[in-house]
Amino acid sequence: MDSLEAFLAREHKLVIVEIKQTFGSTPREAGTVMLVSPADTHGTIGGGQMEHMAIDHARALLAGVNDQLEMDIPLGPDIGQCCGGRVVLTFRIGDDATRAALDRKLRQRLQALPEVWLFGAGHVGRALADALLLLPLKTYAVETRKNELDLMSAGASHRLVAMPEAIVKEIAPGSAVVILTHDHALDFLIAREALARDDLAYVGMIGSRTKRATFSNWAKKDGLGDEAIGRLVLPIGGKAVSDKRPSVIAAMTAAEILVALHAR
Repeated sequence: MDSLEAFLAREHKLVIVEIKQTFGSTPREAGTVMLVSPADTHGTIGGGQMEHMAIDHARALLAGVNDQLEMDIPLGPDIGQCCGGRVVLTFRIGDDATRAALDRKLRQRLQALPEVWLFGAGHVGRALADALLLLPLKTYAVETRKNELDLMSAGASHRLVAMPEAIVKEIAPGSAVVILTHDHALDFLIAREALARDDLAYVGMIGSRTKRATFSNWAKKDGLGDEAIGRLVLPIGGKAVSDKRPSVIAAMTAAEILVALHAR
C-alpha cells in the first residue's frame, strides 16, 4: 500500500472522508479519516457495507452527481451490518487548502504517537520493527553496528551510537524500550538505565529465565531495587507460544507492547 505522501502525490482528485461522530458500537472512532480518489482509496473507516457506501458517495461527489457533504449511517440489518451503532460521516473535496489542513492534522497525530525504542537491529529487532510499522507508533532503532542498522526497515528512525545506554535518558516518558542487542553485558547496561526510570510504559529484554536470574543478581549488586527489577519483561513475547522464530517473537512482543502502552 502507498504511503500517505505517495497517495497524495499520485492522486490529484480526491475526497477526504472523516468520521465526525459515533453513537453506540462502531468499527472505528471519531476522527478516523479515509481518502477516496476516482480509482483508489487510502486508509479505512471500518470496512463493511458502510465503507462501500462512503466510497460510492465520495466518487459521486467527484463526478459531480452528488453534493451532499454528510451522511448519517445506522449500522444495522438494513445495510447488512450488526454493530448496532451509528456513524456520521463528513466529505470534503481535497483542494489545496484541504490537503494542507489534512497534512497538518496528520503530522500533529504523528507527534502524539507513543514511542518504541528498539536497542539492537539483529534478526528479532528487524522483525519487531517490521511488525511495529503496521501500528500507530513511532519506532526508533538504536545500534552500535552500522552493517546491522542498514538492514533495519527504513520506517524506523535509525540511531547509530557508540554507547546506547547513554541515550536512555533522552527517551520520552510513557515510551516502550525493548532490548535485543548482540551483547548480554550491553543489554544489562541499557536495562539498568531504563529501569532506573519509573516513567516508561514497558521495558523488555530478549532472553531466557536464566538470563533474567543473571540480570537480577547483577542489578541487585549494582543497587537496583526489587520493584524496579520486577518491571523488566524478560523474556519478551510471553509464554503462550513457544515458537522462537523472530517473526513469531516479534508478533507476540508487539501485542505485549500495545497492551502496556494503552494501560497507561
